[in-house]
Amino acid sequence: MLHIFCPHCGELRSEEEFHVSGQAHIPRPLDPAACTDEEWGDYMFFRDNPRGLHHELWIHAAGCRQYFNTTRDTVTYEILETYPIGTQPQFVNPAPAIRKGEQV
Repeated sequence: MLHIFCPHCGELRSEEEFHVSGQAHIPRPLDPAACTDEEWGDYMFFRDNPRGLHHELWIHAAGCRQYFNTTRDTVTYEILETYPIGTQPQFVNPAPAIRKGEQV
């Protein structure tokens, strides 16, 4: 079981109180009406799936109900940091992510 630090509550809590909400740091298109169907589909449905460090959006659902970001290692499942939305992570993956249509 994971123990997750909530940056809003300031407490280390059981993972049962939290829910992951997907990849963090995905900018919304500035003008969604000007996007092609392919661009909008990429924004809505395609996410990075790296082996290693991954930045995720979580919510403290059974606590303060606030969203925050985490940096998690997808190999070990270890959460390296939690940080408020709007701030930058300390840990950054040096390897490029594999995008749609690219080969490994």
